[in-house]
Amino acid sequence: MSFTRRQFLSAGALAGLSFAWKEASLPFEFCAFVKFVQDMPAKEMAGELARYGYAGIEATIRKGGQVEPGEVEDGLPELVEALRGEGIEISIMASDVNRADDPLMEKTLRVAAALGVKRYRMGYYRYDFAKPLRGQLANLRPQVRELAALNKELGMQAFYQNHAGAAYVGASLWDLDALLDDIDPKQIAVGFDVRHATVEGGTTWKTSWHLIQPRLGAVYVKDFAWNKRTPVNVPLGEGQVDPGVFALAKKRFDVPFTIHVEYLGKASMPENMAALGRDLKTAKRLLA
Repeated sequence: MSFTRRQFLSAGALAGLSFAWKEASLPFEFCAFVKFVQDMPAKEMAGELARYGYAGIEATIRKGGQVEPGEVEDGLPELVEALRGEGIEISIMASDVNRADDPLMEKTLRVAAALGVKRYRMGYYRYDFAKPLRGQLANLRPQVRELAALNKELGMQAFYQNHAGAAYVGASLWDLDALLDDIDPKQIAVGFDVRHATVEGGTTWKTSWHLIQPRLGAVYVKDFAWNKRTPVNVPLGEGQVDPGVFALAKKRFDVPFTIHVEYLGKASMPENMAALGRDLKTAKRLLA
């Protein structure tokens, strides 16, 4: 950002806004995760999202996504061109990449970097419960270091998103912090998912938030409610995610906020697109 939070608030006071910020003035970078609208023509999708107030998308450049990894040399430039024609950038590239020694993963990153894509979400690592967990983390460290080195070469930053689920490395965030202990956050950072952190941590989401602040690269915004023992996705602001997380997150003007609408599943694309608009408004309200 070209201005600080203090400068922004001072400007708001001078304009008679005080803390009642105008929605359009919120100094955050919002992007839309397009998983459930990815089959829309890119130009049409971008136009709709721009009207809602999004600056970019979290594009699905992965198996089953907008662009398949094997088609990235032709498909990704076409996608970038169509989006930019409507004023939308790829803020984050959701990928399957989690290692540097896979030729297809490396090619995906090199093509993306050449097109000006600066950030991507990694694929996950999973635990094998038949083996000691600490040893598995130790075995992952060289792989993570190699990927960080490739990111440095390309001028890219990866995000590892915490994801709820017993087998996911990083679900608790403490193991993820340990895994990235000697990694520069400019190469690999943490994408803090407020929904998954609450599912796994309950009231300790705040502890996790403070733990990863030096490594924070993005905030993933969504909500859930408990149905007996199962977390069920719901519209933002209607579930268990503590609004207090947004009181903390609004201090981080330097990272993108990516809105995930996953509670409609494979409903129609117009329904999912409209939900992206509603949840963006809710996110702005919570951050204001």
